[in-house]
Amino acid sequence: MASIRLDHISKVFPGADTPAVDDVSLDIGDGEFVILVGPSGCGKSTILRMVAGLEDITEGDLVVGDRRINDLAPRERNLAMVFQNYALYPHLTVYENIAFPLRLHKTPDEEVGERVHRSADMLELADLLDRKPSQLSGGQRQRVAMGRALVRDADAYLFDEPLSNLDAKLRGQMRTEISRIQSQLGITTVYVTHDQIEAMTLGDRVAVLRKGILQQVDSPRELYEQPVNLFVAGFIGSPPMNFMPASVEGDRLALPHGAVDLTADMAHRVEGHEILIAGIRPEHFEDAALLDDARRRSGLVFRAKVDVIEWLGSEQYAYIPFEAPDRVRRPLEELATELDSEQIRTQLVVTLDAESRVTEGQEADLWLDPSRMHLFDPESGENLTHGRGLEVRTPAPA
Repeated sequence: MASIRLDHISKVFPGADTPAVDDVSLDIGDGEFVILVGPSGCGKSTILRMVAGLEDITEGDLVVGDRRINDLAPRERNLAMVFQNYALYPHLTVYENIAFPLRLHKTPDEEVGERVHRSADMLELADLLDRKPSQLSGGQRQRVAMGRALVRDADAYLFDEPLSNLDAKLRGQMRTEISRIQSQLGITTVYVTHDQIEAMTLGDRVAVLRKGILQQVDSPRELYEQPVNLFVAGFIGSPPMNFMPASVEGDRLALPHGAVDLTADMAHRVEGHEILIAGIRPEHFEDAALLDDARRRSGLVFRAKVDVIEWLGSEQYAYIPFEAPDRVRRPLEELATELDSEQIRTQLVVTLDAESRVTEGQEADLWLDPSRMHLFDPESGENLTHGRGLEVRTPAPA
């Protein structure tokens, strides 16, 4: 295995006005599993193709191990790649599809057999080696494509949205397989996906891209709990983070459904901002009727009309509309369009316990935990509470 270093990498396609990849720097450690994620057109697949040698690099250096590989042909880079469309040879058996890269390197037949059977056993393909791709299911074809990559003694493995053609159940199964194999072999892996569930469940670290620019690289937990800006906060999480207008009034923060007190330090950090965007995740709300008095006093209880209820068995989602000024609504609508998400608009999505009896079309007392709230600059999108969370003064007992 080997490390991979992207040093100020850029890619500009002929005739394009803006770079597809804009000055991206990223260090991937030996044996690390790194996910490149973002909406369509963010540059994640272009980065992977530049690493593989399928796209030229406009600027910057690409280093694998201790070799600068910018000018090496794909076959000289010793990288294995799994494609979205499997790219299997229909006239070859599973055995010969897996063995193909070894045949190209004129590997002795005995060694080919050992390595093919080892990969097939790992991927539960041992009973399918005599079949042709047309006789396989989608999940089996994807495992064959993985076997063809894993059979090589490559410096790193590249995955380009390998699960996007599978149904939801198979995607879940294959995520588990990929995670297990990567952990077992300790292989350096770069994995591209637009699916944040894949990103959050598979990667040691996740790199979030937007319009060719790297936004944040962190562990899945840190991305979820401490997003650096409005884009990352809105992209990571399902349902996405709620965003609502917040006006600063001295040492108080006024929200559409109430107000919370700020500590002196937090009031200083948001000084000069009249309007902010407050972000809080759906699971940081509760049905106030289910809480004891101490829990109710530790947060903000507010009354609101519930527009829609989605009951999922183990939990339920309540949708609560609200009004927002243009200064807040504009960036949220732009973000919703970019992420193709109708939920990032002027409504709250609240996760409630399955025991809650909140009723659709009726008002209800709800509770939110203000200490889990983030505050964003509506112009720059910067998270003003990044690394600390929102510090508030806990209300004194009544």
